[in-house]
Amino acid sequence: MSDTDIEREPTALYLISPLEVGGDFPQRLARALDAGPVAAFQFRVKDVDQHEAARLAEPLQAICAERGVAFIVNDSISLAKRIGADGVHLGQDDGAVEEARDALGKDAQIGVTCHDSRHLAMEAGEAGADYVAFGAYFPSTTKETKHVAGVDLLEWWQGIFEIPCVAIGGITPDNCGPLVAAGADFIAVSGAVWGGDEALAIATFTKAIEAAMPSASAQA
Repeated sequence: MSDTDIEREPTALYLISPLEVGGDFPQRLARALDAGPVAAFQFRVKDVDQHEAARLAEPLQAICAERGVAFIVNDSISLAKRIGADGVHLGQDDGAVEEARDALGKDAQIGVTCHDSRHLAMEAGEAGADYVAFGAYFPSTTKETKHVAGVDLLEWWQGIFEIPCVAIGGITPDNCGPLVAAGADFIAVSGAVWGGDEALAIATFTKAIEAAMPSASAQA
């Protein structure tokens, strides 16, 4: 176990947008990304047509590109292809990994929501997903919680599979520690960042993750 811990890359932040991304949100996103390391940003909007979604995405995609942050589109393979996104995140009803791969190419980052299911996660991995997402871990203000995942799911996945796993759902700087320690490669965050001072939230998450890494001394 100690060898695995030493080899593990530090857990990274995976930032998910609020549903409202107009107005001053581009400035807020830039501020968040400049406050600490963020690996990926997921563009998540609802109830807008694809033309409007593409318009909203354009400045955000540029901000991410300037900072080397992967730009992932939630749910829509067609939107991800239209805007040349770095990847797509698929719910269980949003299309197959193979379909996304055909549309977006071999280098696209394709993630799959697997709730609390080992079976769904293994299916996603076998289909060629680049990461799997487990959750919700805590009650969320962003989304209705229908599935509750346990920390043991992260430990199990980390012990067997090389495909990265993402922990999602109600995660804050105060409660992320056990998920980091259990093996989450990424911590997906939204409400805890956009509900207040985004720069302070990212900085606080960064410190909390560093403190919780099993081999913090080895990473230093």
